[in-house]
Amino acid sequence: MARLRLSIDGAAVDDWFAVLSTEFPGAEFRLLGTQAEGDGARVILQVTAPEGERLLDRFGDNPEVQSLDVVYADERSVLVQFDTPVTRIYDALRRSKTVSRYPTILRDGRFHVTLVATRERLSEYVGELAAAGVPHRVSSLTGADGGSDLLTERQWQIVTEAVDRGYYASPRRCTVTELAAALGVQKSAASRLLHRAESRIVGEFVAAAPPPDVVGRVP
Repeated sequence: MARLRLSIDGAAVDDWFAVLSTEFPGAEFRLLGTQAEGDGARVILQVTAPEGERLLDRFGDNPEVQSLDVVYADERSVLVQFDTPVTRIYDALRRSKTVSRYPTILRDGRFHVTLVATRERLSEYVGELAAAGVPHRVSSLTGADGGSDLLTERQWQIVTEAVDRGYYASPRRCTVTELAAALGVQKSAASRLLHRAESRIVGEFVAAAPPPDVVGRVP
């Protein structure tokens, strides 16, 4: 298992929720949970903002918000539950069969998401975002135990580019020179970056794997 952190630019794809957050600069929207229901989702949301009354008015007037239930509200915090149609961003999560680790934070149009799953599932999720045309930026890929970052953003970028272009295929369909050109760096820099990423991935795999059964080992 691994943990992936990334930010998603929801405002860039006119996600109504992300666009709404841009109307309240500095406010923190905390998604405490979502549950898929048919073609929609039920959302539990807490917002910390000094304009709670105006925020509730905007939710009440929004056609994307259904069955709004105000659980708590004061001058600085609002807790609501509501139903809404599935957005492109949530659909990518659902299609990849990946579950977010809540809370998911939304500020000024950007979702800050943490997911824990197998690397295959996490790769599927990133692929679904790309296929849906949703701008995103990977912040880190870490071990599930919360240790140090396994890959930097740049290392993750070159590894995923290498996989997509067939660098690890047999026979190989891409060279380091082509990877370097795709990333806009020198071949020597791409080679070093790839080597460091591969060393970390192999080291993490060996450390996490159970030792093999060895027959006849001499003590």
